[in-house]
Amino acid sequence: MARLPAHGGILPAMRRRPGFLSTPIAGSGHEVFLAFLALGSSAFGGPIAHVGYMRDTFVARRQWLDEARFAQLVAVCQFLPGPASSQLGFSIGLLRGGWRGALLAFLGFTLPSALLMGVLAALSPRLDAPAAQAALHGLALVAVAVVAHGVAGMARSLAGDVRRALIALGAAVLVLASGSAWMQLAAIAAGALAGVLWCRTGEPPQVLSFVLPYGRRVALLCLGLFFVLLAAAVLSTHAAGPSLAGVAGAFYRAGALVFGGGHVVLPLLQQSVVEPGWVTQDAFLAGYGAAQAMPGPMFSLSAYLGARVPLGLPAGIGAAVATLAVFLPGFLLVLAVLPAWRRIATHRGARHALAGINAAVVGLLGAALYDPVWKHAIHGLPDLAIAGAGLLLLASGRVPTLVIVAGCVAAAMLVGAA
Repeated sequence: MARLPAHGGILPAMRRRPGFLSTPIAGSGHEVFLAFLALGSSAFGGPIAHVGYMRDTFVARRQWLDEARFAQLVAVCQFLPGPASSQLGFSIGLLRGGWRGALLAFLGFTLPSALLMGVLAALSPRLDAPAAQAALHGLALVAVAVVAHGVAGMARSLAGDVRRALIALGAAVLVLASGSAWMQLAAIAAGALAGVLWCRTGEPPQVLSFVLPYGRRVALLCLGLFFVLLAAAVLSTHAAGPSLAGVAGAFYRAGALVFGGGHVVLPLLQQSVVEPGWVTQDAFLAGYGAAQAMPGPMFSLSAYLGARVPLGLPAGIGAAVATLAVFLPGFLLVLAVLPAWRRIATHRGARHALAGINAAVVGLLGAALYDPVWKHAIHGLPDLAIAGAGLLLLASGRVPTLVIVAGCVAAAMLVGAA
C-alpha cells in the first residue's frame, strides 16, 4: 500500500485495514496556525475561492492530504449548513493537529478579517471612490484565477474519464439551472447515485479513513449539543431588547440555518440584527461593504455586527460572542459527521459512490467558476488578461499567492485609471 508523504519524515507505524488509507495526526499547532494565518491574510474571493486556495496550499504544496481526501472533505462541508470554507479549514486542522490544530486553524483563518472588520467598516463610505472600486474588482479577478486553477487540478484527478466527466458536467448544469444553494446537496446526492450505477468499471477510488482524535460518543455529543443550542437560539428570538444571550442566539441561528455560506448568510444576519433594531440599516450595509475587501471568511462580518449591538459592554465582547456563535454550529456538525463518514466508507458500493461524489464536487466548483465568479468579474479583454496572468502564475507554483493578489489588484487599478 502506497503511503502519503508526511511533512518532514516517514509515517509512523499504525494499524491499517485492507483497502484503507489513513493519515496520522503529525502536525504541530505552530505550523497549523501559521499556515492558516497566511491564508486568512491573503485568501480573497469568498468560500469557493477559499477552496482553491486550500487545495493549492494543503494538497499541492504542503501535501498534508491527498486530492481524494480533500474532495471528500469538500463534499462533507457542502452537505452541511454553515461556512463551508471555514468548516473545510477546521477539518484540515483537525486531521493535521488534532483538537488543538482544529482550533488554531479556525483562529488563524478568521482572526485577520475579524480584527480588520472594525477598522475598515468605519472607512466604508470611502469604498465608493473609483480607486477603491478598482481594487475590489482586482480581488474578484484573483478569485477567477484561483478557482480556475483549483477546478483544473481537481478535474484531472477526480473526473479524468468520460463517465466521471459527465457526472461533473451534470452537477454543474443542475446547479446553474436551479440557482439554489439547496441544489448543491441534490447534485452531490445525484453524483453518489451515478457513481454507484456508472463507476463500476476500472479501479474505484481508494476508500479513505480519517484519523480523528475522538470517537462515536463525542460525535453524538456534538450532534446533541448542536440541536440543544439551536432550540435555545430559536427561543431567544422572543427576548426583549439586545442582550449577550440574545446576540449569541441570533448569530448561532444564522450559522445553523444557512446553506452555502458566504453571501448567503447576509439575509439571515440582516434579519437577526436590523429588524429588531439592534443595528441600523446604514451600519449593516457599511459592514457589508467593508467585508467585500476582506480576506478570509465572509462570516467575519459577525465581528463587526456584534460590536455594533448596544449591549452596554465593551465592543470586543459583543464581537467575540457573535463570531464564535455564528461559526459554532457548523463546526459541531462537522465533528458529528466525520466519524460517520468513515463508517459509511466501509460499506459495499461506497467506493463507487465516492467516485461520483468526487466528480460532482468538481462540477460544483466548475459551476461556481462561471456563476458568480466569472460573471461578476470578467467584463472585457483587460479583465480576462489579468485573470489569465494570475492563473499562469498560480500554475507555475513559483510566485507567492500574496504577490499574485497584489499584482492583480495593481493591474486592475491601472486599467481603471486609464
